[in-house]
Formats: sequence, structure tokens, C-alpha cells
Amino acid sequence: MSDDGLSRRQYIATVGGSAVALSVTGCMGNGGSGGGQTITAGTAPGFPPFEMKEGGELVGFDVDLLEAVVAETEYSFEGWEEFEFDSLIPALNNNNIDVIAAAMTITDDRDETIDFSDPYYSADQSIIVRADGDFSPGSLDDLSDRPVGAQKGTTGESVVNDELVGSRISEGQYNAYDNYVLAVQDLENGNIDAVVLDQPVAETFAANRPVSVAFVYETGERYGFGIRQGDSDRQSALNSGLSTVRENGTYQDLTQTWFGE
Repeated sequence: MSDDGLSRRQYIATVGGSAVALSVTGCMGNGGSGGGQTITAGTAPGFPPFEMKEGGELVGFDVDLLEAVVAETEYSFEGWEEFEFDSLIPALNNNNIDVIAAAMTITDDRDETIDFSDPYYSADQSIIVRADGDFSPGSLDDLSDRPVGAQKGTTGESVVNDELVGSRISEGQYNAYDNYVLAVQDLENGNIDAVVLDQPVAETFAANRPVSVAFVYETGERYGFGIRQGDSDRQSALNSGLSTVRENGTYQDLTQTWFGE
């Protein structure tokens, strides 16, 4: 955890809570629930509807889903920590947290340093612009010579770096942000002309802010819970819990609640 004074609060693993990347302390024991088997969570707020702050509380789809998944395992949910998104993997590998639940896309690069649970959500990248502006791009080519923003460490940033910087925009035209709330604010203020971000998050911003989705760039992304390499006990527990919440209808209830699906 960073030295920013963030406190750790204790929670019971129930459906409905807060948005997170988690940390599990202890190990799988001899059966039964609890028994010192706890999960401490951490996440990167500012990614609605997956993880965000409302009234000072962490809430979102990842929060509710993770708590529901943990409730189906032999672990008990203890609380969470907040980090910038690009600090989550270092925090995981430094044993500050043990699992990441923060709408993290499973990629080959990340898979070299951490392991993942089974996928729990699929998403592509969206490009959002000001709703009252006259800029209406329909493809990445239309972003040429335009200032573009994305969040540091995300797959949106990967799209910008891989598909735009050097071929369509200069390095100086890319603006990196600690979270997407700041990026969208800069978009609204006219400091950038577009933001590249995950499709469900883009739709949430479009429903609540004066921005609109210009087009979707298909990437075939899938989100998974991040686990330290070789941590097969936690990986198996999360996969089992995820399978259970899909089978008992909890997953469908949560997607309806947070996405209207």
C-alpha cells in the first residue's frame, strides 16, 4: 500500500459493496468457511460502472461480483486498498494485495508477470468525443493530428501507443491520465478531442456526462481477476466461485443492475 493514508476497512463478503483489486492473506485451509482465510481487496476507482466512489464508498460491478464470488469460497472478504491502475500489478507482486479485480484485460504482456482467473467480462474499446462538438470520427484514421487521451497502464493506452502514436498522431498529442475521470474532464474542457477507453465505461460516461461514443474499435478484450503467478489455490477458488455465481443467477442479476443487460 502507498503512504497516502488510505485506511483499510473490514467487510463481510456479501453481494453489494465496493469496487476492487483484492488481496488474499492466509491460505486455503482444511475446509469450512473463515478459519483465518481472508481476502483484502484493492482497486483503482474512476472506472464506472466497474469501480467508482459514491458518497465516499467504493461501489460497482467488480465490487459486487468479487464479493459474490468470494462468498462462494472458503475465504472471507476483509476489505480493500486503493491504487492507481498502473500500480496494481506491482502491488500484487509485492504482496500488498493478492488478487486484482479492477476491469483488468487479460493480455499476453500481463500474463508474463501475473496469472488470471477465468474471464468474467468481454469488452472492446470506444472512442468518445464532446457531445456538443463538431468532431465526429468514424475510425482511427479520423483521429490523425488530434490530441487524444487515455488512462495510464490500460488497454486504451495500448491502442493509442500501438495504433496512433507515430503513424496518426505525434507523441506530444497523446495525453496520459491517472484515471479516466480526469481524461473526460479534459475532453469536456476542450483540451483534448477524444478519449480511448473500454466500451462499457464509455457508455456510462456518455449516459452521465456531455460526451458521446463516436465509434467502437474491436479488440476482443476479456477481463479477469489477477493473481500472483503460481498462486493456484486462489486461482482455483475464484474460478469455482465465478462458476457458481454464473450458475445461480447472481452474475446475470449484477449485469442487469450495472449495465441494464
